[in-house]
Amino acid sequence: MRFSAATTAGRFLPQRLALRVGPLLGRIDAVLFTADERGEAGRMSVIAFSIRIVSAVIAFISQVLMARWMGSFEYGIFVLVWVTMVIVGNLACLGFHTSVIRFIPEYRERGLMDELRGIVVASRLFVLIASTIIAGLGALGVWLAAPWIENYYVIPFILGVICLPMIALSDLLQGQARANSWALFALSPTYLIRPVLILLFMALMLFAGYAADARTAIFASIAATYVTTLAQLIGVTHRMERQIPAGPMKVHFAQWFIVSLPIFLVESFFFLLTNADVLMVGAYMDPNDVAVYFATVKTLALVHFVYFAVKAGVAQRYAQFTHGEPAKLAAFARETVSWTFWPSLLMALLVLALGKPMLVLFGPEFTSGYPLLFLLVFGVVARAAVGPCESLLTMSGNQNICAAVYAMTLAFNIGLNVVLIPHFGLWGAAMATAFAMIFEASALSFTVWRKLGIVMAIFVPAKGAA
Repeated sequence: MRFSAATTAGRFLPQRLALRVGPLLGRIDAVLFTADERGEAGRMSVIAFSIRIVSAVIAFISQVLMARWMGSFEYGIFVLVWVTMVIVGNLACLGFHTSVIRFIPEYRERGLMDELRGIVVASRLFVLIASTIIAGLGALGVWLAAPWIENYYVIPFILGVICLPMIALSDLLQGQARANSWALFALSPTYLIRPVLILLFMALMLFAGYAADARTAIFASIAATYVTTLAQLIGVTHRMERQIPAGPMKVHFAQWFIVSLPIFLVESFFFLLTNADVLMVGAYMDPNDVAVYFATVKTLALVHFVYFAVKAGVAQRYAQFTHGEPAKLAAFARETVSWTFWPSLLMALLVLALGKPMLVLFGPEFTSGYPLLFLLVFGVVARAAVGPCESLLTMSGNQNICAAVYAMTLAFNIGLNVVLIPHFGLWGAAMATAFAMIFEASALSFTVWRKLGIVMAIFVPAKGAA
């Protein structure tokens, strides 16, 4: 016998109130307890969102403490290095961390166990080798470019590349776990365990007498990243071995690479677009400004997490429905827009109401970023209003056009940053980001409609774009 929110309300609430809330509670029951694909995707999205909420709290507390411990200048150096490593580590997967979400369910559905074993092992080896080579080239590049880089960035960036192989492998393992709808295995290591360990190792190093600077924070991040990723590797491997019988492997690397490459472009442009403002602020302004802007973006992260949670829960279902179920895909895709928009809007209002006291926790100088929230939130809500369009395009075989949209958006964003930051400082970065996100949402929604005939827009009826 299972719990039912609708049934419980009928028993304990007055009849009139129970009738009014019944339909809403029935939908909650459908998301949390239905055994079909919709229910599984909804549960994964709820789990993903819950993890990201807890992660937002952990990240916020850890970043506040980091800023307090190091001061805005050293904190700004650490932020720029760490954000760069996370971006490059993600890109070092070359799209395999997303393509496995498409191939693993397909091979399982078709009973292709040899191919399934092949892609699990081959993708890990490829990502580990590729990311190690990129890390070596990155360290060499920083060393050669040292005369043209501010000296306080050189050593932190060289140290930072040590994290790259483990960041990349962690992203791939996250993709393999998402392909199996293992939300906790997919998201907990990156969003819960790693930030807690970074904070713990940083505190231990400070207690041991190390300087409260960016280098110490990067050493703590290296240790936390390696511990987390190796534990994640053991956990995901053990669980997969219980589900995939031992046997021979078939490796279709050329096919996987051809599919992964445009996905790599989509993910690259998306990830760069998400973080371009921080990087551009770092290029034009000093570490103190980087720290203020990053703290502001972190405060807004709670709104972003709704979008990422839904994306994490529905990508594999988009891939499944694409094969011969267009009506089911359209209905499900439209529903995911509502899943994304309304919680995002609620979170946006909450962040605007609490933003200033949250920024004060970083330090008095960080409150200068509060007005930027009112501008940045427009872009975040615009993205939420069209749902996870890029996942729908990627999982339906339209990754090339999706990559083109993101390329245009990234170029638009960088161009605006180049023009606006020198004249308006942090306001210029915020304007560039907000305008670029609105452009991105509009272009992706239009592309989905033209390619798939599905209207991904919260306030546009399903027939409204015909």
